[in-house]
Parts: sequence; C-alpha cells; structure tokens
Amino acid sequence: MGMMQQHRLIDEHKRKGTADSLKINIIPRVTQPAGREESDKMEAVKRRGKLSGGPGLPSDKEKPQGRGQVAVADTRSGRLLAGLRGSAAARRAGSRRHGPPAAPWLAALAVLALALLLPALLTWRAAAPATPPDPAAAQAAEPGPRDARPAAPPAPPADVALADGVPVRVHLTRTGKIETVPLEQYVTGVLAAEMPADFELAALKAQAIAARTYIVRRLAMDETGDMAGKAADVNDTTAHQAYLSRVVLMTWPKQGKAAQLAKLQEAVRQTEGIVMTFRGQPITAAFFSSSGGHTENSEEYWSLKVPYLRSVASPWDAEVHPESKETIEMPLAQLYRKLGQPIPKTVQSAIAAFAQGEGGKEFKLKADKLFQTLSWTTGRRVKEFRIGDKTYSGRELREKLELRSSQFTLALDGDKVKITTYGYGHGVGMSQWGANGMARQGFTTTQILKHYYTGIDFGQASSFLEKI
Repeated sequence: MGMMQQHRLIDEHKRKGTADSLKINIIPRVTQPAGREESDKMEAVKRRGKLSGGPGLPSDKEKPQGRGQVAVADTRSGRLLAGLRGSAAARRAGSRRHGPPAAPWLAALAVLALALLLPALLTWRAAAPATPPDPAAAQAAEPGPRDARPAAPPAPPADVALADGVPVRVHLTRTGKIETVPLEQYVTGVLAAEMPADFELAALKAQAIAARTYIVRRLAMDETGDMAGKAADVNDTTAHQAYLSRVVLMTWPKQGKAAQLAKLQEAVRQTEGIVMTFRGQPITAAFFSSSGGHTENSEEYWSLKVPYLRSVASPWDAEVHPESKETIEMPLAQLYRKLGQPIPKTVQSAIAAFAQGEGGKEFKLKADKLFQTLSWTTGRRVKEFRIGDKTYSGRELREKLELRSSQFTLALDGDKVKITTYGYGHGVGMSQWGANGMARQGFTTTQILKHYYTGIDFGQASSFLEKI
C-alpha cells in the first residue's frame, strides 16, 4: 500500500525512544458493571454486528465481573409425578362413566376383580419408564468426574468467532518465515510494536482499533498485491504495520514485562472485533507518532483526497511529548548532495572561505537567499520549498533529507544548515502522542477516534471478513 509507507512510532523508538506510523484466545462476553454507558454501547456493537452513527466504546477503566452461568434443571421427577397424577385422574374419570347399577352379584364380582387387578396395575405403571428426559439436561445433572472439571464457557458470538478465526499471514522480515495468527493476536502484536505500553488505556484501545481496521480493510479489499510471491498478507515493518511476533511476546514475562503485556491484551480484548467505517466500508486508518499542532489533509501529503482524513488541531502532542521538536545540523555540501544538486559556485567559494576561517557577513547575506518557503499546507507544514533553482514539496525534502516530519524550518550557521522539525511522521490521521494526551485529559476512545478521523462510524470486522 504505497501511501501507507511512512515513518511511525517504531522508527522513533530506534532513534529517540518514541514512535511513528500509520487474545488470542476467544474470550466470551463478560458481564460489565451496570450504568456504564460506553460499555453498554460496546456490547450493542458486538450484538448487532454493525454500528451506525458511531456509538461509544467501553469505558477505559471497566473490569469484567465474571462470566454468566446457565442453570439447567433436571425435570425427570416432575414428568413422573405428572404421569401418576394423570393416571389417577383417568381412573376417576372412568369411574364416572359407569352405567346404571347392575345386580348385586355383578357388583360384588366387579369389586373382587378390581381388588385383584389393582395391585398389578399399580406395579406395572410404577415400573413403566417415564418420558425420556432431555439429554442435555440429564448430562448437566449427572454426577461424576464431569462435575470436577470447570464448566465450559459459553460459545462466543458467531461474529467474534468468525473474526478471530480469519488468519493473518505475517512475513517476518528478519527470519524470512511466515507466521500465521488469528486476527486478535495480530492486533496485539501490532499494538506492542507501535505504541508504548505505558500510554493511557484509552489511547491503547484507539490504537488497537486503528490497527485492526487497517488489516481488515487490507484483507477485505484484497490490497495484498505488494506481497505477491511471499504467501503473506503483510510484513512486520512500517511499510504495513510494525509487528512483534508471538514468540517475542512470549518472552516478555521473563523480561519483567508481564504487566505491560497484560495491559496491551486488555486493550485488545475490550475492543475485540471493532473497526472504523465510513459509508459502510473499513477506512484507511492512517496514524503517525506526533504532530506539530495540527494533522494533515491526506491530499496535501499523498495525492488522494480522503474525506475522513482531514486536518484537525492536535495541541496535546507538545504537552505530553517534550521531544516533538528537534534541531539537526548538516553541512551545506551534504545538503546539496542529498538533493542531487550541484553545489553553486558561490556556495563553493563560501564553503572554502569558511574552511580557511575567512567566512563573514557578506556570505551570510547571500546564503539567506538560498532557501525560501513558498507555501504552507492546511496542517501548517511545508507545501513547497525552494533550494537553489529547484522547488520541492515538503514531503520530498522530508524523505531526501531524512527529516522527522515535513513541518520544518531552515537556517544557516556558517557553512552549515540548521533544520528544525516539529512532530514526527507524515501527519495524516491519528497522532499517537496526541491520542495519549487526550486520554490523559479524560477523553474516551470513541472521542479520540472521532476527533482524528472525521465522520467515521464503527462496525464489526466479521461483517467484512465473512465475505472473503
């Protein structure tokens, strides 16, 4: 997916300890605390299979209160009692159907016959089998070793079972192997790679939904063409979504990270099966590490205008991410080499003068004319920038100069250029640090996602994956 190839949070982990970019077990539904509006709406999503209008997601702090129990009654004794009562009623009804009195000797004979037959009749009826009980009820009531085992959990809803049952094939680039995992395990692996576990739970849940939406769209829309010949749906890099394998996650408890893993799994569990939709289809859930105060319109970084990827304010990033601003220095000669431009003669002369300690005010005045910002995007990023005789887009300069974002300024310092960047990543979609800042201020997962993705709704992954 070309436009999804971007620097994300995992890259920043490698450079600055932050990020940039776009369980497995099926857990039965649990009873949530009463009176929590978002929890009720979450359950409504799973029951209906689709949301319209984007109801809320579960409360970020809610905890399961235990699984529901289904009591099965054994009705055999009741049926036997009903049979005996029916027999007595039939005998009483039969006695009322006799005709006019017969001769005394006939009456005596009848009494004698009844006295002889009644014990036999009662013995036969007591021995007769009652109506066969329901096999399921009989099995539930039957004592023995089965009672010593825990009761089997109720079967998960069909939609969740389907979603979790769809395999995701991940190409592990370091080993070249293909790891096939259920959907929710894949989401857990992405969450572990893309966002720090110490982020707020609401932010982790938002990231889990974004990661799930990305892979569901990729599978449902058959957007896996770039993996042709590898027998995989995605790889484990930021070309798609960063991903930690199941084997790696299994080592976390031994590394003292059991609590972090449990927190990530809880975020996935609380959002199980939920995806973002727009006009009935899963969205392109772009996300990135941090902004410089605003996100970007999709068409101002990529070529396609996407109605739900609109520029919005994101003031929370700077509040919670002190390293969102970075300044680097680069020799002028290196700048031109990276851009593939020949070094102008005036710049060559100036560089030589500075090398000999002869640089001065005259060069500075001329050098200020080398760089010029021509225009800005809606998201306050560089749209067009001139260096020498050539004009570049902000994205081009970001990629060629390997900058953290396309929101930057350039200044000269002798024979060097100082480049200051704001934020990290392409700037389209959800800011991960912004989401964490919102969560710290009490915003819910629903509010976070609806802020960064304009006009979206929520639906169930199974409604799209069952068509595959």
